Amino acid sequence: MLFTSYTSTMAPLRTLAALTLAATSVSAFAPSTPALSRPTTAVASSVFDDAVKDWGEEYPEFAKWGWGPSVQAEIWNGRHAMFGWVVMCACAYHQGHGDFPDADKMLNLKEWGTLATIADGLEKGKDTISNERAIILIANVHAFFVGIAATIAPLPFSDTLLLDVNHPMYEWQVERNSKLGGIMPDMKQVGINPHAELMNGRMAMMGIITCLSYSFIKEQSMIDTINEWLGNAYF
Repeated sequence: MLFTSYTSTMAPLRTLAALTLAATSVSAFAPSTPALSRPTTAVASSVFDDAVKDWGEEYPEFAKWGWGPSVQAEIWNGRHAMFGWVVMCACAYHQGHGDFPDADKMLNLKEWGTLATIADGLEKGKDTISNERAIILIANVHAFFVGIAATIAPLPFSDTLLLDVNHPMYEWQVERNSKLGGIMPDMKQVGINPHAELMNGRMAMMGIITCLSYSFIKEQSMIDTINEWLGNAYF
């Protein structure tokens, strides 16, 4: 009796689900109306474009170099985020394989000075960082200065951090920045292109924010979080 009642109750739901699926399938072949499609994205894109325009009008000296809310800044922020993921994954790999010499050894304050100190939030005091953290820190500082060097003296064929009218790629950069932006780039274009780079950079930035927030909640390092997300593949 219970099974009969359950069947009679679920039958109309199945019919409704089938009709809904059929209607959805048919609507997929209907002509789209650009004016009404994805209104949320259109509004958000308009807000973004207006913000870029207002910034350029209020701060033209900064806008001409690509500073502020601009496609140029977003592209480079995404590049740094993607590079950051490569560095963090490499650090997790080397930590898991014991490639850091004396990883747990704490630095000597007399030898390294106050740059080696770190605040201890639990005991409300100060302690020195480990040899492993020092190696990772120096590796990131090295990469940072490499980026600065590329910015100060960019190669003729490389993309510059700031827009420079005297650089050979200036016109290409301006054209690229005028075609990108908004909430969603053109997903129809696949392969190695500015649209893919912009989207990958956005996902990398959101991933770092998520990893940092998760690590803060769990009270663990970001390397431990990455290893946990990968099913303890590193160590």
